[in-house]
Amino acid sequence: GYKAIENRHHIQDLHATILPLAGFDHEGLTYRFNGRDFRLTDVKGEVITGLLA
Repeated sequence: GYKAIENRHHIQDLHATILPLAGFDHEGLTYRFNGRDFRLTDVKGEVITGLLA
């Protein structure tokens, strides 16, 4: 089908999964914008371990 029914993930989870494979710490990779630190994976990005298995 067009949409996933189970094992749904956000794009932040996909970024959190790919960044460590490239050698980056997804929780430490931040950038400053308007005086506030932002992360590419936001605060809710988690590594999808089932995708790597």
